[in-house]
Amino acid sequence: MPENSSCSSASSCTKESCKGCPSQKKSGSMIEPINESSSVKKVIGVVSGKGGVGKSLVTASLAAAMQKAGYAVGIMDADITGPSIPKMFGVHGPAAGTEDAVYATAAADGTKIMSINLLVEDEEAPVIWRGPVIGGAVKQFWTDVIWGDLDYLFVDMPPGTGDVPLTVFQSIPVDGIIVVTSPQELVRMIVKKAYHMAEMMQIPVLGIVENFSYLECPDCGTKIAVFGESHVEEAAEELALPVLGKMPIDPKLAEAADAGRFYEVENPYLAKAIEALQ
Repeated sequence: MPENSSCSSASSCTKESCKGCPSQKKSGSMIEPINESSSVKKVIGVVSGKGGVGKSLVTASLAAAMQKAGYAVGIMDADITGPSIPKMFGVHGPAAGTEDAVYATAAADGTKIMSINLLVEDEEAPVIWRGPVIGGAVKQFWTDVIWGDLDYLFVDMPPGTGDVPLTVFQSIPVDGIIVVTSPQELVRMIVKKAYHMAEMMQIPVLGIVENFSYLECPDCGTKIAVFGESHVEEAAEELALPVLGKMPIDPKLAEAADAGRFYEVENPYLAKAIEALQ
């Protein structure tokens, strides 16, 4: 019997020839098995078409909010060359482990975290690896890390549409992604790049979050568009996606991140995103 009966050339299909076939993604045969000591109900990727828009800030905010709502939450820091999640949650290595696996490290609020910074001797040393090695490390965060029982695992992606997002989408059963952007005019291009990659990989896009939307004057409450007027609604309407939140420039969030206590902050700006996840 053919390996893949859904292929148009199923009569001549073999295990070797099926590699790279689009229907391989649909059948789930490219998905790597999670560590046998782990169980994850939902995997949510946080992505962007460019860097510097605050994906880690949004990832940490969503994770902290869902943890406070009573869910068991984890964060996979897939930004290997620019990890920031451990610092934000006050978590440091080395991560504990066995001969065959590594335990995700729990923050003070219970959020479980895995990042390259928890595995290296010096967390300030640069990770100078080529793309395939980075992709392999992220894959091992799924196969070789003991996450325990999680309701939600958030994946903090590196920017762009390169090796790591491709590896995550092909190897991990992502249930949906949230696209993070900023108010500038090039928002359409940023969002479209991330959206079309997810579409090609058959991953649902849950919606868009705009970061750095405005700065609120502490004296009069006036909202100042530091990075220009927002264009996120236009981009969202064009792609038929909901806007899940607009986050301002809030010094309290930055202070909590620098202090390693990000889980303590309240972030009401992502209420719609939390509703969508629940």
